[in-house]
Order: sequence, then structure tokens, then C-alpha cells
Amino acid sequence: MIFETVSVGPLMVNCYILASKPGASAIIIDPGQEKHKIDRKLKEHNLTPGLVINTHGHIDHIGCDDDFGVAVYAHKFDAVLLKDQDLNLSTFLVSGFTVKSDIMKLEDGQKVVLDDIELEIIHTPGHTPGGICLLLKSPQKNILFSGDSLFKESVGRTDFKGASHQLLMRSIKERLLVLDDEVLVFPGHGPKTTIGYEKAHNPFLI
Repeated sequence: MIFETVSVGPLMVNCYILASKPGASAIIIDPGQEKHKIDRKLKEHNLTPGLVINTHGHIDHIGCDDDFGVAVYAHKFDAVLLKDQDLNLSTFLVSGFTVKSDIMKLEDGQKVVLDDIELEIIHTPGHTPGGICLLLKSPQKNILFSGDSLFKESVGRTDFKGASHQLLMRSIKERLLVLDDEVLVFPGHGPKTTIGYEKAHNPFLI
């Protein structure tokens, strides 16, 4: 499996690229900005874009959604954010932006499959109504892409419209901390961690 991380934009969003092998189609998670950086990694492995997945609908994670010519996947509750420049915060950070690509609406428990890459959708509302985490089910089973729900020693902001700290805490404790301690967590910003480490050291969860 090919697995690359590209830090993009002034907020240093972690964009993740997954593919089964060199020359295959790729899943691109949260292509927020700086398409040239993402293209460089695709070219390095001779990959073609297969689909885009947004862990949530904020501008720093969706800014390059339209640039790859493929369908964009997002939870059904965040699909509206991709089409609303106020809700996706683009009017606050840059000029207003909305996604023009076709949006495939995801639901909790749904699987997204491309070649032998299989991701399970875990709905973790709180940072946004349709925030999701992506649990890799194949070809490995120990990787979680947590978006802006869970970070190393922190959690997502909940001071935006539609956010809820209480709901986010419930999502993390009931949907993420039940995973094996050894699961590697790759967040939307910052360094990777593990479920076990966050149980023991995250001040929001202790």
C-alpha cells in the first residue's frame, strides 16, 4: 500500500494519499490547498486521482476538492457546508469558496472502496455536524484518519456555528476510544498518535 502525508496551506492541514500500488488510482483525503504539493506525490508514484474524501466541510480541508476532476465524498450532514461559503468558513479566511464537483453523501458505517483500499466511515459529530473519521479496514486494520475530531493531546474546536463540545466528547469517547489502543491516529493537523496514548495523556479525555 502507498501511504503519503502532505502538509498543505497556512493551517498545515494533513492531506493523505492512499493507493494500492504504484500506477493505481488514489484516494485523496482532505486536499485543502497547494495542489502542486499533492500532484508531486501523485507523480512520484505514478498515481491518478480516484476520489476525494473530506473528513468535514471547512475550507482548509476542501479548498482543492474541484481540482482533481473526481467525485468528492463527504458525510451527508456536511454536504451543505461544501456548498455554503459562510458555513465552510471561506468568507472568513479567503474569498468565498464552494465545491462545484459532484458530492457523494456518506453515512455512518458505510465503506468506501478503491481497489484493495477499504475505509469505514465513523460519524463523529461535534466539530461539524457531519464530521467523520476514516478507519482503514484493508489492506491494514490499525490506522484511523481522525480529521479535526481528535488530535495528539487535543480535540477539535467547537466554537463555530453548528459545533458542540458535548457532542464531540461523546463522539470521541463512544466511537474512537473503543478502538484498540494500538490503532495509529493520523489527524487533520499535527503529528500522529495512538488511541492508547490519547486515553492516557489527552487532557480533554482524562
